[in-house]
Amino acid sequence: MAADTFPPNVNGAARFVERLAAGLVRRGHTVHIVAPAASRKHGVFQETHDGATMTVHRLFSLRWLPHDWLRFALPVVIQRNAARILDEVKPDVVHSNSHLIIGRGLSMQAAKRGIRIVATNHLMPENMIEFTVIPKWSRGALIRWAWGQTRSILGLAESITTPTRNAADFLEKNTGLRNVLPISCGLDAELYTPSFAPRTENRILFVGRVTGEKHIDVLIRALGRLPQHLDAKLTIVGGGDQKRNLEVLAEQLGLADRVTFAGYVTEEELRASYTRASVFAMPSIAELQSIATMEAMASGLPVVAADAMALPHLVHDGENGFLFTPGDVDEMAARLTDVLEAAPERLDAFKNESLRLIQAHDINRTLSTFESLYRGEPVTNAAADHQPEQARDEA
Repeated sequence: MAADTFPPNVNGAARFVERLAAGLVRRGHTVHIVAPAASRKHGVFQETHDGATMTVHRLFSLRWLPHDWLRFALPVVIQRNAARILDEVKPDVVHSNSHLIIGRGLSMQAAKRGIRIVATNHLMPENMIEFTVIPKWSRGALIRWAWGQTRSILGLAESITTPTRNAADFLEKNTGLRNVLPISCGLDAELYTPSFAPRTENRILFVGRVTGEKHIDVLIRALGRLPQHLDAKLTIVGGGDQKRNLEVLAEQLGLADRVTFAGYVTEEELRASYTRASVFAMPSIAELQSIATMEAMASGLPVVAADAMALPHLVHDGENGFLFTPGDVDEMAARLTDVLEAAPERLDAFKNESLRLIQAHDINRTLSTFESLYRGEPVTNAAADHQPEQARDEA
């Protein structure tokens, strides 16, 4: 499995690779991860992730200075490193989860050796641009070039996947590739603890990278426009380059005492944060699935999310929460108010619907689907996308 980002990195792509790899190990497969070294220490290690031990090939890496933590393997030697690893391991299949550096090298070398390739896309070039020093006037050309590179590398794969139908359509539109399979990242819902206890306070929770594409500023501004009697408080879990800017914004809006920047937390602390929360908020406009939103749903939370990218596949307006127009502070505030002022019976209905919807994203379904792809077996549309209740009734 090729990954340009892998734990200890904290992001959706790294989490997906970790969970998938651990699940495959528990099913008896031998899994090798190829990823950048998390420090100067590189080599081959036996590492335990998500409770499973696997072999991790940590390649020499350097910090990407425009980003607050990202490290990258060296492109100039990736072909040599990929060839060496493939010849040593002799895998039955290569699963690329990145097409920039490591996934590019392993895919090209696997194609030369006739090794089956499965590729999962987690990246939109538009998001990558944020962490470059490229002038704005040239970014359009760079994005077009990046999509062309995406097409050439993903085109080597026998099967191409991405987390949702919406993301698959977006990928096909921008690359010209066809038959992209939507396969949910999946999660083990049993690890999360819903709470139906009566509310004693109003806690809004955001979990994710603290970066520009997440539009957390919209959420903070919306907090300031909630009715005062709600006395709502916001907890932001995660780290990123926008943390200081958002702290300043909270101070300027007089909200510093109501916004907590928790930073990175342990898995146990994260699950406890979900259980304590009243509502989960996701203002991002660039989610190819949003594992954090799935975790919130598994914790029985109503969700208020931007009506963008993959989020409408998870949040069904009026059923397990609400959607709002991306960037619209007043509308987000109104939808948060709808949840926080909801009668107990309606709030329980939101929670139960989140729990019902998340069942289709069971990690075992995801694991079985990828096992079929690794064997070269055809799979049907594996997306766990759902229509809202009204649409299902009409159908």
